[in-house]
Amino acid sequence: MSDPNQPMNQPMKPPPPGTPVQLTKDEVTWGCAAHWTALVASVVALAFLGPLIVMLTKGNESAYVRAQAVESLNFQLSILIYGVVSFVLVFVLVGFLLLPAVGLLWLICTIVGAVRSSRGELYRYPLTIRLVS
Repeated sequence: MSDPNQPMNQPMKPPPPGTPVQLTKDEVTWGCAAHWTALVASVVALAFLGPLIVMLTKGNESAYVRAQAVESLNFQLSILIYGVVSFVLVFVLVGFLLLPAVGLLWLICTIVGAVRSSRGELYRYPLTIRLVS
């Protein structure tokens, strides 16, 4: 999927979702890593760091890897925003219901993203604010 003729300073455009593409094993691995590193980084409560590191290190080498890293990063940042808002709403008692729901959404969607990208599919998270492009 990498194009050796494309200038290094221009980001590569991924194909639209559902378009069959030929991916190398390395591209699939790094695309999947963009999702599961969020699970690993969540141990230190910074789930957005994993996808950010994948995007910065491997994102310029493959449009697929960049698309997966950006998608995961946007989702992790969105969940961070939703979590902060839910925490604030704890003081009005609504947050007690929202915090577990946000946590469950994060866990399920992150695992689904990792599984789908391991198959070489372009995965789009639901309820994501597109902050990074």
